[in-house]
Amino acid sequence: MAILYGYHGQRNDRIFLDVGNDNPVIIQELDKIQKQVQESEFQGFKQNVVSALNQSLKPSRGAAPIVDSLRHSFIEQGHSALRSQIKYAYHGFLASQRLSKSNLQDQARITDIRYPVEWYPATRQMQRTIHLHVGPTNSGKTYHALKRLEQAQSGLYAGPLRLLAHEVYTRLNARGRPCNLITGDERQLAEADDVSMCSCTVEMVPVNQTVDVAVIDEIQMIGHEQRGWAWTQAVLGLKAKELHLCGEERTVPLIRELAAAMGDDLQIHHYQRLSPLKTMSASLRGDLGNLRKGDCVVAFSKLHIYKMKKSIERKARKPVAVVYGSLPPEVRAQQAGLFNDPNNDYDILVASDAIGMGLNLSIKRIVFATLVKYNGRNYIPIEVSQIKQIAGRAGRYRTAAQAADQEPSVDELSSTEAKGAQVSPVVSPAQNLGLVTTLSRSDLPKVQTAMESQADPIMSAGLVPPVDVLVRFAAYFPPSTPFSYILLRLQNTSNLHPRFHFCSLQEHLEIADIIEPVRNLTISDRIIFCASPASAKEEPLQPILRAFAECVGNNRNGGILDIKALNLELLDVRFAIGNRDYLVELEYLHKALILYLWLSYHFAGVFNTQAMAFYVKKLVEERIQQALSKMADKTRSRKSSSPKGIVQQSHEPEHPSPNNGNEGFLDDEQSMGSDQSTRLPFSGNIEGEGDKHDIINESEVEFDVSIPSLTPNRDSLSKGNVV
Repeated sequence: MAILYGYHGQRNDRIFLDVGNDNPVIIQELDKIQKQVQESEFQGFKQNVVSALNQSLKPSRGAAPIVDSLRHSFIEQGHSALRSQIKYAYHGFLASQRLSKSNLQDQARITDIRYPVEWYPATRQMQRTIHLHVGPTNSGKTYHALKRLEQAQSGLYAGPLRLLAHEVYTRLNARGRPCNLITGDERQLAEADDVSMCSCTVEMVPVNQTVDVAVIDEIQMIGHEQRGWAWTQAVLGLKAKELHLCGEERTVPLIRELAAAMGDDLQIHHYQRLSPLKTMSASLRGDLGNLRKGDCVVAFSKLHIYKMKKSIERKARKPVAVVYGSLPPEVRAQQAGLFNDPNNDYDILVASDAIGMGLNLSIKRIVFATLVKYNGRNYIPIEVSQIKQIAGRAGRYRTAAQAADQEPSVDELSSTEAKGAQVSPVVSPAQNLGLVTTLSRSDLPKVQTAMESQADPIMSAGLVPPVDVLVRFAAYFPPSTPFSYILLRLQNTSNLHPRFHFCSLQEHLEIADIIEPVRNLTISDRIIFCASPASAKEEPLQPILRAFAECVGNNRNGGILDIKALNLELLDVRFAIGNRDYLVELEYLHKALILYLWLSYHFAGVFNTQAMAFYVKKLVEERIQQALSKMADKTRSRKSSSPKGIVQQSHEPEHPSPNNGNEGFLDDEQSMGSDQSTRLPFSGNIEGEGDKHDIINESEVEFDVSIPSLTPNRDSLSKGNVV
């Protein structure tokens, strides 16, 4: 795979530097852009680029910076990336021509964000105590923090997923503590007069609200390339007398530094795993017949997941549950319930790394089907921390059923208050032993090494500047300047402390370019769209995103039935569904509805049919559940009608071919449900769990399902019983 990727890079490099060509690719792209912009300044810019290119081709001269930048973009991603980089370079050329020295000095002052601790002066006036609960998966660390939250007069929970936020919301209300739920696309407010609890996703944390106790879950996400800013904002800004952070041991050095910088007291509580976890000495040797009840097979592409599901069902003659990031959270919870139920045929689960957080699963053994994933550009190995987090899902101390029968006792999970205290491990039931192995023999040594290794410590926290910084910075550029260039220049000119890193803007740059042609959008409008849960990499969603932006630009026609880009007719399918893309299209529609609901909280006057959107979203979720159920029914039908022994033993599966660069690899660590807030503009991933690199090419997946119509057509929807 790496060799193939290197070959394409070398090929693009030869094309870019084709000296014998009278019209090299860079000149072709410059000519195309010049016709589009039709600005007199572009000719001077073009002459500078051509001169730099000619100089770079001389043996005695190295590549000029602009040529090196353009060449790198073309090698990495081809013509489209080269065009974007030329446009960015051109606007940089204009800025250097138009901005005075004093303007540049002012920009430097605006983009000096070395001390984000000072962004929250009200919080700095408080004397907070930070409790850092660290330990492996299934060690009781979050349990301790939540017990403290339940005892507080007022409090807040912030988690990475809507599923987790909803679970805590339900738990607190069930125990007589009225609690509100706030996520990017949903608000549920308790009816009681004295509501003092709130459960939310991390991006939606209300930093101006004062509480006694706040719990921030999965604190290791503070170092995440895309979403880390939200955890940084919560840690620096939450006005909580006690701040409980739950996560991995590798966060300790960074949190210790942050606590010292903020002047907060820090108490660290170490936990050990409550049930044993063992790496097996043998793989399954590629034989799916070696799978057994309670196994979870982990793959990292939707195509691979469905291929695996199909192969296992043929072998076992039983339905298989599936969990991956682009499934709606409600459907994921339903699939998890089928797998957890001991009284049905769903003995095996096939899942992506979406199982790493947010689902209570009765997994006995984790089986890695592969240890590589596609990140949108190339194939990368799974990190040690991710292997350990996924593996830790095996052998839970208590399953959901056990937890319902009996809460952990004080003896089992004794609270620790002293700094550096450590929770003693408890001998767990033998049946809760967790096992980890691989499908392929070649992968097992890598997993064994990872399980014995320590993940690298997290050394920096993700950061993006506040909205007011971006607005002031954008004011220095003419209205015709693409917003994506403003974002990129802000990132390149910002001055950061080594303790922080700038979160990736790639997704936001792509969103900005998609809506760039839309007229009448203010800078604030564009900031909101760039912070929205839109997945720009998925082509079917791009016209929907643009249509939503046009609704805002025109300040009208935001009713869900008026937006023709939404494929609501998909719900009207009545025939036997042999179309393998049907489920995929439903998932895209669900993501579009999540985006609509998110925008309805920010542009309430435009997207004014929120109740209808919730109704249609529920229909889509029911249809997805029906589709998965019908696939399982087909498996049961084959089981009852097929003679035993007709299935050939499966050969050891290979990794998906790198020739299909768009086969739909998942990146669920970043897409497992980020909710967005407009407090910080660059958060970029979809709540509702959109897969960043989930580009579909499921040519070998068979969907043979027949689903009755759940809803009439678009015109009839408007006459329904939805207020």
